[in-house]
Amino acid sequence: MKYIIGIGGVTNGGKTTLTNRLIKSLPNCCVVHQDDFFKPQDQIEVGEDGFKQYDVITALDMDAMMSTIYAWMENPVKFEKSHGVNNTLDAEIMPKSDHKEEESHILIVEGFLLYTYGPLIDVLNQRYFISIPYEECKKRRCYRNYTVPDPPGLFDGHVWPMYRKHKKMMEESQVDVVQLDGTNSKEQLSLFNKQRSCDRLKEAYNQPARRRLPCLKVSTRQLI
Repeated sequence: MKYIIGIGGVTNGGKTTLTNRLIKSLPNCCVVHQDDFFKPQDQIEVGEDGFKQYDVITALDMDAMMSTIYAWMENPVKFEKSHGVNNTLDAEIMPKSDHKEEESHILIVEGFLLYTYGPLIDVLNQRYFISIPYEECKKRRCYRNYTVPDPPGLFDGHVWPMYRKHKKMMEESQVDVVQLDGTNSKEQLSLFNKQRSCDRLKEAYNQPARRRLPCLKVSTRQLI
């Protein structure tokens, strides 16, 4: 069984930290980071706000990102081996099967613009969206070191407005997500997400094979 989890949300909300914790606790688990698919700097346009438009979907090579995800979907075992993932099955999460096709393989897709791109939304079985308040987000952003440092005014002039814009697009499109509060401790978030992911995996696993759906929807609600 193949299962894809999306972890999206605001910049510096804790997406990567949560992803890294889940990788260590879920069986046969790989990750695709959206940040790895930014186009070269000379291909990033300058917008009317005067800033390079990094926080828009056109700044990303989404075709390449989807090709990577499709490669995992085609052959997760080969993908795991090429990415150095130890192919193991956690009996506490999923009962071991004698049939190779019944083994669980998990892909986590992590990024800041997961839920405004239709082809990506369609392949996600479970979707999380992490939010934190403006002040907390700005503080975390200021303390973070980027390869290309933020120019003065970038957060208020581009990053935060784009986050609000894309969050509104997600809500208006009624994308099914589980809302998470990024101000909670890393331990709280990782324990909650591991438990919920395990529950959803078991639910999917226990369905008759012919009834397993390509996408398990979760109603939008605040759970933390």
